[in-house]
Amino acid sequence: MLAAVDRFVYPVCPACSPAHDHDHCTARLHGFATPLLAAAALHSALDGWSAVSAQEGTGFGTALAFGIAAHKIPEGLALGIISRAALPTRWSAFAWCTLAQSATLAGAGMAVLFAPYLGPSGLHVLLAIAAGSFLYLGGHAVHGELQRSGAGMAFVPALTGVAGSSMLRFLVR
Repeated sequence: MLAAVDRFVYPVCPACSPAHDHDHCTARLHGFATPLLAAAALHSALDGWSAVSAQEGTGFGTALAFGIAAHKIPEGLALGIISRAALPTRWSAFAWCTLAQSATLAGAGMAVLFAPYLGPSGLHVLLAIAAGSFLYLGGHAVHGELQRSGAGMAFVPALTGVAGSSMLRFLVR
């Protein structure tokens, strides 16, 4: 969906037109902050929703809430670093990251209000939108690096991330 919006409605990264030279830009990842922070806010809202939903008779609600809280630390650091590269000042990066991460509380509130009316299929739609947003942003970043630096510089970091998450899956069975 983001690819269609990027191509036919409004460029997700308006500075990524073919004639644009990224080497002379003041912000390394300009145009990247808005879609990244929007996807992070949606992800955070789903974290909050999940934490509240897990408390309702699942038996592992406390563990899930702790896991969500623990993953917020590396997630926040990564989001802050990327946002700092995409935004002009440290203050704006901090403020926007704080807003995106505070969506966790909004998601928890929405779960309390709307979970009885939405059902599992509605949550699956929200998860699909969040996952598609992150996949598009990752693909956009790899594509840009591929054009600038070649296949090795583009795919080695991407494959490292895939390998790391795959290893965690095998270790945490």
